Amino acid sequence: MGNALQKIEERYHAMPSLEGYKKIEKIDGVIYEMSPSASVRHGIINGNIYTAVSNQLKNSICRVFIENLDFYLGEDEWLVPDIILVCDPHDIKNGRYRGRPKFVVEILSPSTARRDRMIKMKKYESAGVEELWLIEPKGKSLEIYYLTDGKYVLAENYLLEEDKEDEDYNVDVRIHLHGMPNISLTLAEIFKDSEWGSGN
Repeated sequence: MGNALQKIEERYHAMPSLEGYKKIEKIDGVIYEMSPSASVRHGIINGNIYTAVSNQLKNSICRVFIENLDFYLGEDEWLVPDIILVCDPHDIKNGRYRGRPKFVVEILSPSTARRDRMIKMKKYESAGVEELWLIEPKGKSLEIYYLTDGKYVLAENYLLEEDKEDEDYNVDVRIHLHGMPNISLTLAEIFKDSEWGSGN
C-alpha cells in the first residue's frame, strides 16, 4: 500500500505545473489575457446557466461549454465565451471550435465590459451567432440579442426584481432560447445564490 501511495505522489509531482498558464483571446491581432480569475458572482452565474442548459440537453447532439472551448473566427483569431452552446461536433478539433454557435453568454466585469460590448459583440455578430446574452452580475441585469438580417437586435432586457410586493416582480419569468425553445431558464435560476461568499 505504501509503494502505491508513493507512486501516486511521484506522478503528481511530475505533472506539468499550471502556475504559468494563462487563458487568452486573440482579436484583430491583439492578445488579451483573461486573468486574474473572474469574481465569485461571475462564476456562480456562469455555473447556474451551464447546469440548467446542460440538464436540458439530454439525448441531444448539442453540448454546452463553460469557459473552456476556444471559438476560432479564423486561423489566428479566437474568443473564449463564458458560455457557448454548439450543435455541430464535427466542427470541434483539438479543442478548437470553428462552427456557428447557437447561443453565447458573456458575463460582464469592470475589466472586460467594454471589450465584451464593443469588440466581442461585433465578432459574434459577424460570425453569425444566433443569440447573445450579456449579463451584468452585480446589477443582476440581462440583455438578450437576436441576430436579425446579420445585425444584433436587442430583443429582451431584464433587471431582476425579487420583491414580491413590487409590480415589476419577475423572478419566475421564463426565458426560452430563441433557436431552441425547448431550452429555458428563469431569472431565479440564472441569478441563484449569486450573493454567496464574497459577493464580488
